Amino acid sequence: MLRNALFRLFRANETKVHELNYLFWECTTRCNLHCRHCGSDCMMASADVDMPLNDFLRALDTIPVKERPPEFTVVLTGGEPLLRPDIAEVGRAIRQRGVRWSMVSNGWFYDEEMHRKLMDAGMGALTISLDGLEENHDWMRGRPGSFKRTERAVAIAAKEPRINFDVVSCINRRNLDELGALHDKLQSLGVKQWRIFTVIPIGRAQDDPELHLTNAEFVRLMDFIQSKRRAAAAAPKNGPRPMNVTFSCEGYLGRYERKVRQNPFFCRAGITIASVLIDGRICACPNIDRDLFSQGSIYHDNFWKVWQNRFRPFRNRKWARCGSCAKCPAWRDCLGNGMHNWHGECNEVINCHYAKTL
Repeated sequence: MLRNALFRLFRANETKVHELNYLFWECTTRCNLHCRHCGSDCMMASADVDMPLNDFLRALDTIPVKERPPEFTVVLTGGEPLLRPDIAEVGRAIRQRGVRWSMVSNGWFYDEEMHRKLMDAGMGALTISLDGLEENHDWMRGRPGSFKRTERAVAIAAKEPRINFDVVSCINRRNLDELGALHDKLQSLGVKQWRIFTVIPIGRAQDDPELHLTNAEFVRLMDFIQSKRRAAAAAPKNGPRPMNVTFSCEGYLGRYERKVRQNPFFCRAGITIASVLIDGRICACPNIDRDLFSQGSIYHDNFWKVWQNRFRPFRNRKWARCGSCAKCPAWRDCLGNGMHNWHGECNEVINCHYAKTL
């Protein structure tokens, strides 16, 4: 189709230019929860020491001001970023450099006082995770009471007009049947953006069958998202706007591709997205196999030079045309799925959404 061909041209140009839009900073691997689907096996007493702020700022400062697009954003992630006692200082230092910053949080520590502190430090966007109604969210997060804490955080953030706020939910076999109720709960809290994803079998999630949808269940999820997007499109223009429901960027979806997302699938890891990991390694999204795909270290390399001159496995995906991807008719649109689906020996994609939708 013509629009597919045009999008491929757009994707190729984006890859050639590789303008850096998002820089994730894994500023801690400590976490107060014990989530069943954690890809990095975080815990409160992490063996990794929080990266000193000045170490990260030195890497950030290698990016020339003229090379930073207006939307360039540093995303604080972990672990749980709010476990850093200097979190407001971190945000303020980034903002003083004229750079936007945002954060991904589990919401446990996010109360009115924390909200004011982060807003005063210039936070521009926030993502909070909510993985079901109370029983299933607490089960997923491994700590009783986490749902009530997260619900409080969502209610606070949803009322704040100065930030771009969304909720992300990990859908699994336990919470699939409560999708409708969860949708209504989030909408009642004032949430405008709801982003849904599924579990990649890495970290703690690798051997947990309750976390992984069957192909039929995955299709049910796609149908649910499609129905909500259709309802939103049909809503009266002069009435209250329904919550925007989308599927994440985790993989190519075949026949559902243009029905559950704003834009076609495009794994931007290493193309417009980079990360600085807890030990200083330079990679793309933090969930990508860091042993296979790290591109250098801020302690040994100039971050900006690494971004400009490396990241070749991300920008030329021919290496991924192997195994079940070798003769796949969707290859030109998928390019081997999201980069976080490649782990281990890197010779077979571990999770193919396209195959689930056939």
